[in-house]
Amino acid sequence: MKVEDIKKVTVIGSGTMGNGIAQVFASCGFDVTVVDLKQEFLDRAFSNITKSLERIVKKGALSEDDKNSTLKKIKTSTDLDSAKESQLVIEAVTENLEVKLDIFRRLEAACPPEVVFASNTSSLPITQLAASTKRADKFIGMHFMNPVPMMKLIELIRGIATSDETYALISDLSRKLGKTPVEVNDFPGFIANRILMPMINEAIYAHMEGVGTVEAIDEVMRLGMNHPMGPLQLADFIGLDVCLSILEVLHSGLGDPKYRPCPLLRKMVQAGYLGRKSGRGFYTYP
Repeated sequence: MKVEDIKKVTVIGSGTMGNGIAQVFASCGFDVTVVDLKQEFLDRAFSNITKSLERIVKKGALSEDDKNSTLKKIKTSTDLDSAKESQLVIEAVTENLEVKLDIFRRLEAACPPEVVFASNTSSLPITQLAASTKRADKFIGMHFMNPVPMMKLIELIRGIATSDETYALISDLSRKLGKTPVEVNDFPGFIANRILMPMINEAIYAHMEGVGTVEAIDEVMRLGMNHPMGPLQLADFIGLDVCLSILEVLHSGLGDPKYRPCPLLRKMVQAGYLGRKSGRGFYTYP
């Protein structure tokens, strides 16, 4: 298969990452179907995509006609079997191994053998996900960064059986999307989160131990390290539940105590303080 052969793409999951991925593909001319459990989730995702495109129009970077044509490229469905009409299926659901494995088993039964599978997982093993299918050679990690329409990086993670042909196809496709693909091998956390999450975790420890306030820690990293936002604000944007899940994968997968999640992070997730999406994390959001 070549990039030119990919006409239709299915995105499984309509959350922040899923709707961002759908928007990028549709903006580049692909027909996209977004699949989720409930129509209300899909309606919310379509509304978010519309608002995102409208912001780009207001900046003068997109015409009203292009916005409308992009939205026409996006369909929604609550039926996983609708993925069988696509050449590429990208999974972007919650960071839960069993949920993802179940989805790929069902996709394997529904989709023709030539369909390529990708996972947007930020930390879970691509090799294990691929092993739940009969097309491990056509399986790859495609880790987009948030917010997807703005961020240029895609980590492309090769499982142990990912073929050179599949890697080349998805690498070329990533460039067609205006992104920069970076090849990564299949280790817990890959590159981005293996480096990022310990920094966020240490910032939470520093706050818990009274080294500095939330604002002080973030300001030091912004002004001293020239980061666009501090680690605690970034954790809120990622989702504290997602940060916790990734750290748990790193801790169990690598067996190193330096990845042990901070007790304060665990407590905040238990309280439902998940960051921006819940209205409260290290900061409050109206």
